[in-house]
Amino acid sequence: MLNLTSNILDKILSAEALLIGCSAGGFNLVYELVSALPAEFPLPVVVIIHRSRRYKSSIEELLDTKSQACVKLAEDKEVLKKGIVYFAPPDYHLLLEPEGCFSLDSSEPVLFSRPSIDVTFKSVSDVYKQNVIAMLFSGANEDGAEGLCYIRDRGGLIVIQDPKSAEVRRMPEAALNKCRGGLVLDNVAIHAFFTSITSCYK
Repeated sequence: MLNLTSNILDKILSAEALLIGCSAGGFNLVYELVSALPAEFPLPVVVIIHRSRRYKSSIEELLDTKSQACVKLAEDKEVLKKGIVYFAPPDYHLLLEPEGCFSLDSSEPVLFSRPSIDVTFKSVSDVYKQNVIAMLFSGANEDGAEGLCYIRDRGGLIVIQDPKSAEVRRMPEAALNKCRGGLVLDNVAIHAFFTSITSCYK
C-alpha cells in the first residue's frame, strides 16, 4: 500500500477520469494494470498508445477477455462511463467534448504521433479541469510531457513511471525534465497506486 498524502487522496476522490499514455515498451505495464482492474473500478480509464492503423491490433479484444472491467475502442460521440477502459483508435486523435463525449479527429500528427497523448491529455483537462489523473509510461519520443504539465498547471494529479523501470526511458525522462510536481513511481508502486484508487472509494 502506498503512503499517499491527504492532498493526493483528495485528488483521487475528486477525479472524473484516469488517463494513461505510453508508446514503445509501455504495453506490458498497461496490460498488467488493465487486466487486474475490478469490474467496479470507480473511474473511466482512457489509454493512448502510439500505433498505426496499418498494423492490425486486437489489444482491446484481448484485454476485454482478461479484465473484469469492460475494455473497448473509444467511439465518436460516446459518453465516458466509470468502470470502462477506452483505448484511442489507431490513426485518430482522441478528444473530449464539453458534454463529456469523445470526438475522433484526423488532423495532422503531433510529434509524429496520431493518436497524440498531448492532445488527449489537454482536451480532457479542458473539460474536467483539476479533476484528472494522468499517468505517463515508457515511450520513444517526448509526447505526453506537455500534456502532463498542462494537467498539473490546472490542479490535476500527474504520475510518471520511474525511467529506471521503463523499457524505453525517453518518454518518462522528457516528462521529468519538463514537468515537476508529480508522483514518480516504479512499476510495483504503480500497481499499488491503482489499488489505492479502488480503496479510496470503499
